[in-house]
Amino acid sequence: MSKLSPQEKDKFKINLKEKGYKLTPQRRAIVDIIIENEGNHLTVEEIYDEVKKECPEIGLATVYRTVQLLDELGVICKISLNDACNRYELIHEYENHQHHHLICSECGKIIEVEGDLLDSLENSIEEKYNFFVKNHSVKFFGVCSDCSKNSRQ
Repeated sequence: MSKLSPQEKDKFKINLKEKGYKLTPQRRAIVDIIIENEGNHLTVEEIYDEVKKECPEIGLATVYRTVQLLDELGVICKISLNDACNRYELIHEYENHQHHHLICSECGKIIEVEGDLLDSLENSIEEKYNFFVKNHSVKFFGVCSDCSKNSRQ
């Protein structure tokens, strides 16, 4: 996936202020870590470990509250990849839905599938069931090419 553009980053910071939230140094550090690690699907604890390097005084509770706020504001979304951890990723303005993920059951690698491959299925569901689809999430579990190659050797 592509990185958050400078315009999206600025728009996010303005959006936060417009909704009555201050962009504290701690929140800025958390947002910066999420942006820098886009595509890594970090847990709150992993975000905390990274932010702590820049803001040693920050507490885990602050990171949890900020991540929850960012999720509520629609800046990031929570994804569950069947590993008992909630992970988070950025939401881009140009994405209509969450993108799909390929999850390797051997090494845990997460590969993002670009593009929404389910548009025609979504349209069929909407027509057949008179149901407006707002979002969907698809996860494919299998073995990545690296693990597949290693198991053959």
